[in-house]
Amino acid sequence: MQRILLFLMTNIAILVVVSFVFNIISANTGLTVQNPLGLLILCGLFGFGGAFVSLFISRWMAVRATGAQVIEQPRTPAERWLVETVKQQTQKAGIPMPQVAIFPSHAPNAFATGRSKSASLVAVSTGLLEQMNQDEIEAVLAHEVSHIANGDMVTLTLIQGVVNTFVMFFARIIASAIDNATRGNNQQGGGLGTLAYFGIVMVLEIVFGILASIIVMWFSRKREFRADAGSAQLVGKQKMIAALERLQRGQEPELRGSMLAFGINGKRSGLSRLFMSHPPLSERIEALRRI
Repeated sequence: MQRILLFLMTNIAILVVVSFVFNIISANTGLTVQNPLGLLILCGLFGFGGAFVSLFISRWMAVRATGAQVIEQPRTPAERWLVETVKQQTQKAGIPMPQVAIFPSHAPNAFATGRSKSASLVAVSTGLLEQMNQDEIEAVLAHEVSHIANGDMVTLTLIQGVVNTFVMFFARIIASAIDNATRGNNQQGGGLGTLAYFGIVMVLEIVFGILASIIVMWFSRKREFRADAGSAQLVGKQKMIAALERLQRGQEPELRGSMLAFGINGKRSGLSRLFMSHPPLSERIEALRRI
């Protein structure tokens, strides 16, 4: 479990911060476990709020997390080809032109992110540009453009919002059960105390948030197959298969955090498969061959 999505970690961090505000509001409005419907609604407001904050800062976070340089004006033939290729693919896919960036990494990789189709980013690593030929790079770019065209970041945010809601709700349910258990039959004394209760809630939110990422990762794996199919439609499936086969021979990807969710390359094995953002490359290649 070396790489949990930066999107997820940013979301958990935001969730912890807004939880402080949530605790104050719930304490002053009486929206506690004794009023489960009201508590669930409030959890939903804060849960979706945290997910959408993560979405809105995703492009900004991506650039800073990877050290990506956005191509404002192409300075080399390679940059001009890169921008022009993305432009042609987005026109074919019927979406606005995203920002195009290059980030430093020896591993061949790429990612797409952004809060909407009209405010998105496609970035490729220096390693990808050095180690792949133009047909393979074209396929990788088409894969990332397909992520944007499919609205995967927004859909991921909605799923994350649902997950956040239940993480916050059940964290408080369990913390209240622990509080009641420590009180026993003496309703006048005992109990966790306010600070201890809020501390348990925070810990439970972090633990539940990590476990709930299994659901988010499952969704991410499903979207990879669709993005591969989208690339096949844009540039031809043989180019995408060739790119994936090249990645099979490559090294471990260096992307961390939210970029791994929408990167082209992701490797994981064993029990950590539950936390994989991408299916195994062999499965993706086989799915393309069946098209």
